[in-house]
Amino acid sequence: MRLEQKQELFMRLLPRLIDKAHRLGFEIRSGDLFRDPRVHGHMGKKKGYGHPRSCHKLKLAIDLNLIQYGQIVHDSEIHRPLGEWWRLQHELCRWGGRFNDANHYSLENNGIK
Repeated sequence: MRLEQKQELFMRLLPRLIDKAHRLGFEIRSGDLFRDPRVHGHMGKKKGYGHPRSCHKLKLAIDLNLIQYGQIVHDSEIHRPLGEWWRLQHELCRWGGRFNDANHYSLENNGIK
């Protein structure tokens, strides 16, 4: 599947992910959806962030900040029902709770999650 097709698939699946989070009782604050590919490592006095080959830079990932009792949830176990549901939506769907990034939901691209 070409990158453009994966981007379109991701955007088709994303509303389902958001709806499922709401059905599970969470509110959501968005996190990173797209990261400028130039942002990584040190940039002058500012430090960039993210892996140089992040799926965020390919428009294939989002960080969803789940809200429970008015607080952002960082615990993978609380994200797990949503993350595991996401993984079942398509063979390319990946959840960051499996690699220490609980709020990361993505489509895999050439081995990158």
